[in-house]
Amino acid sequence: MRISTHRRALGALGIAVTVASLAACSSSAGTAGGATASAAGGSKTYTWWDPYPQHDASSSWAKRVQSCGDAAGVTVQRTAYDTTALTNQALLAAQEGTAPDVILLDNPAVSTLADTGMLTTTDEFGLDTSKIDPNLLAAGQMNGKTYGIPIGANTLALYYNKTILDAAGIDPTSIKDWDSLTAALQKVKAAGHKGITFAGIGTEEGSFQFLPWFWGAGAKLTQLDSPEATSALQLWTDWVKQGLAPNSVIQNSQNTTWEEFLTGDFAFGENGTWQVDAAKKAKFPTGVITIPAKTGGAAPAPTGGEFIEMPVQKDTKRYATTKKIVDCMTSTDGMVQTATTFAYYIPPTADGQQALLAKDSSLQPWVDAVKAAKGRTSDNLGTKYPKISEQLWTAVQNALSGSATPADALKAAQQKAAAATK
Repeated sequence: MRISTHRRALGALGIAVTVASLAACSSSAGTAGGATASAAGGSKTYTWWDPYPQHDASSSWAKRVQSCGDAAGVTVQRTAYDTTALTNQALLAAQEGTAPDVILLDNPAVSTLADTGMLTTTDEFGLDTSKIDPNLLAAGQMNGKTYGIPIGANTLALYYNKTILDAAGIDPTSIKDWDSLTAALQKVKAAGHKGITFAGIGTEEGSFQFLPWFWGAGAKLTQLDSPEATSALQLWTDWVKQGLAPNSVIQNSQNTTWEEFLTGDFAFGENGTWQVDAAKKAKFPTGVITIPAKTGGAAPAPTGGEFIEMPVQKDTKRYATTKKIVDCMTSTDGMVQTATTFAYYIPPTADGQQALLAKDSSLQPWVDAVKAAKGRTSDNLGTKYPKISEQLWTAVQNALSGSATPADALKAAQQKAAAATK
């Protein structure tokens, strides 16, 4: 929630802060120090960095990591950082030549680190990616090369309040496109309830939540002011104007959006895989549908989640053991364990998805959403994405606040994005 010379590393620090994912896998305050060199502790010690400081050494996650080291005959020295701190630390390690053996990167940060030259490609490392869903693997691809493997993916969908939909006479399976969703919101409002809440905040979270509608209209991040993009922003703006969505969406984060949904007042709340367990504990029955595309089908929602990466090492003899650790973590069983540990990362392979569904068939809507999802840096956007995203969330803010029409807001955004990414 994820630069070809080392001289670019420090200059990319600002980019790293911007691209920090705000979807599910983002963690609380960073905790860890630890080794900063892959050779720390000797040849039988392999270093591992990840963005999960909330999982300490006694956690099932930490034990899994070490068990893969045990299977490879080595000790894994794990260091956990907050997501943003991890990316910044990795950029410094790229400059200093002190990268760990394994690093888990938020997927929008992969292109930033790959551009430093600090990451090996999957071809160089001999990793088989043929079973990884191409739409998920794309977040780690740049200039025809693939960097790392997704350990899983989370994404967005629409949670619904079954009590409200039943009272309004709405069958959630009848919602197939924007027209049927808007009609459902109107029926909910007529029945005396609130429609939908989402996060339109002026940060990466705002772009993250807007992208399913943007992509679902057929828009592309390389042309923010297209008619398709305008129709998506017009949809959100109209919902607010018509009272189908609250004015609070302009400042809502994903957390505050979820809190609004849990009040029981809203029929729908846009949120992510990471709220599955919380939804089960709500004071009302809930369900999930995929976000519909404008004319039907599942909209491509952005992916959150980390890629497991193998940084370049001076001692290339270490790679064979590192590969054993990575293979262990990315086996089908390993993917399912990751999925349940992080409640929920959907495995990036068909085998992993089916194994997860065998454990919990209620996750089917999330598997569907992930199979339709898209990486924010896909389409070879790489390090251009943060600059484009900033202009996109700014346009959303301007339109929702009424300071500009959707068309004018996106026109200004496109001009600034084009200038920033020359």
